[in-house]
Parts: sequence; C-alpha cells; structure tokens
Amino acid sequence: MKTPAEILARSENGLPQQSWTSKTPTGDDNARELSVEVKTFVNMIFARFMAIYGHKFKSCFETQDEIRIAKREWALSLGGYTENELVAAIDYCKENSAWMPTISEFIKVLRNLTGDFGLPIAKHAYEEACNFSESASHHEWTHPAVYHAGKATGWFRLRTEDAVDVYPDFRYNYDVICRRIRSGERLDNPVPVALPDKSDDSLFSFIQSWGAEHQLKPEVASKWLFYLTKPKGSKVRERFKALAQVDANAMGITLPDDYQS
Repeated sequence: MKTPAEILARSENGLPQQSWTSKTPTGDDNARELSVEVKTFVNMIFARFMAIYGHKFKSCFETQDEIRIAKREWALSLGGYTENELVAAIDYCKENSAWMPTISEFIKVLRNLTGDFGLPIAKHAYEEACNFSESASHHEWTHPAVYHAGKATGWFRLRTEDAVDVYPDFRYNYDVICRRIRSGERLDNPVPVALPDKSDDSLFSFIQSWGAEHQLKPEVASKWLFYLTKPKGSKVRERFKALAQVDANAMGITLPDDYQS
C-alpha cells in the first residue's frame, strides 16, 4: 500500500501531479474504454479520500488489486459529472461522513448537491408518468427522461397496472435513460401538441371493450393484451402473446392478433 505522501506526490511547483493521484490503474481498458478525464477524476477522489480518512481508507482495501478494481467501478459510475461537482461531493463527505462512502452513497451526495442533471428521483418520475399517461403527448414534462421512460414502459401499462407490477419496469427504463444522460447523451424534448395520441387511446378503448365482452376484470384483460403494445411482427410481441394465451386457454378464449382493422 502506498503512503499518502506517495499518492499525493507534488510536482516541482508544489501543485498536484497531472494525474492528482496514485498510479494504480483504474482497470482493464480492453474490457471497456474509459476516458482519461474520468480516470483522472477517480484518481483524484481516491487520493483525497486517503488524505481525509487515513487508516480508515486503508482498512477498506487489502491489496493494490482491490484498489484497481474499486477505481474501475467508480469510473464506470461517475461518467458525466464535472470536476467541480465531484470536488463539492468530496468536501461534503469530509464534513459529514466518518468513513469513505460507498459508490451508491457518493452518487446520492452528488445528486443532492447537483440536482443530478435536473432529473427527478425515480419515484417522482414514476408518479408523473402515471398521472399524465393519458395526455403524454401534450404534457409539459419535468424532464424529457420521464417522458422517454414512460414511453418505453408503455402508457397503457402505467394507466392500468398496479405499481408492484409496472414500477420495476419503469425504474429499469428510467435508470437506463438517466445513465445515458449522465454520459452526455442528449434526448429529444417531447414537443407538446394540441391533441392526445389517438393510437394509444384506441388501444385502451379496445382492451376495455374486449375485456367486457369476455367478462374479464380490467386488470386481467390489460395483462393478457399487453403484447398489443409491442411492435407488430416483433419477437417480443409474439412471446408475450404466447404466454398470455396459455392463461386464456383455461377459459377457452382466443387472443386477438391486433386491435386495428
């Protein structure tokens, strides 16, 4: 284990070296390319944490390999954050935490301090997506990510399914989109229009009427016909339909191929 003096080595002018840190690599670049900037930021974080937490920092890692692996995980998690944001989070940890934070704890600090690119927390994003699922095309969304996560999950599902069933899927879609945004990707901002999306409404009406025709509870009809929200001819649509048909067979019901003539 390097000493704090070795990790925080200074250049001749008294400033930190360009890497700001130990020379322990941040991982195997052959597996996934990491930018020099992100590596430098992670090295800076570890150097400062070693200086702040001393022996407590050392107790977290037994070998140089453990530090290398840990640095890579941090680098994979912190893409998209600026140097100033990371420094502010480090300073917050120094003042409020007796131990070096985990990655998840550090990210929570970042989000609380920076607003996390303006992204609402997942629970609030889900509530907004559900509340405006019937008017998605003309609602002024808090953030484009909420709209895109709702669209990926399915507006009809958000309107009709219980949170225990649909929230995990929304959370997954939202997390994926948030990671893309933190990595610098820009999403198209949905442009509000005067009229709602009629295609989604017609599907909603069809499932309601089809369920009533077959004397099914609304939640059963929406669960069975969920495959209709998937692209025509896609494998995922066929897979969902096949699974639903197994349940429908018990009642002697044949599921429709489509809802539009």
